[in-house]
Amino acid sequence: MRPILPCSLLAALALTCPVSARAQVPADRTRAEILATITTLFDAMRQADSAKARTVLHPKTVLVSASERPNGGGPAVSVDPVNGWLASMATPHAEVYDERLRNPIVQVDGNLASVWVEYVFYIGSRLSHCGVDAFQLARDATGWKIVALADTRRRAGCTEIPPG
Repeated sequence: MRPILPCSLLAALALTCPVSARAQVPADRTRAEILATITTLFDAMRQADSAKARTVLHPKTVLVSASERPNGGGPAVSVDPVNGWLASMATPHAEVYDERLRNPIVQVDGNLASVWVEYVFYIGSRLSHCGVDAFQLARDATGWKIVALADTRRRAGCTEIPPG
């Protein structure tokens, strides 16, 4: 009879074993395709065009926000399907919703990509909040699709990003 290893020992062994497949910095063309997917999403948001946004989203895309509750209430996490966000995008609003990005870090392994990017969100010309977007993308027969988008949100310490 073989001894059963405790879970903590198995976890420690898994962390010390070499990993044979690591995410790689992508070739320029692949990086450009991935970033174009994200640009299409935020162009669609600025245009209030949910149909255009859907072209770069997987139908089961999940949105995750990690923020702080008001008045020091501690961390808050929300997980939502993408349809509610798309509906609000398409609802008429007086000012443009403009998410501006800087310093993307793109990693790819085969048909899976991850993008970590700073953002500042504007409503019209007013800075609303900032944070980091963390995208997970997968490539299917039609191209790169966003399968998950997580973000942090804060109102203090935001550094402006000019339109562009």
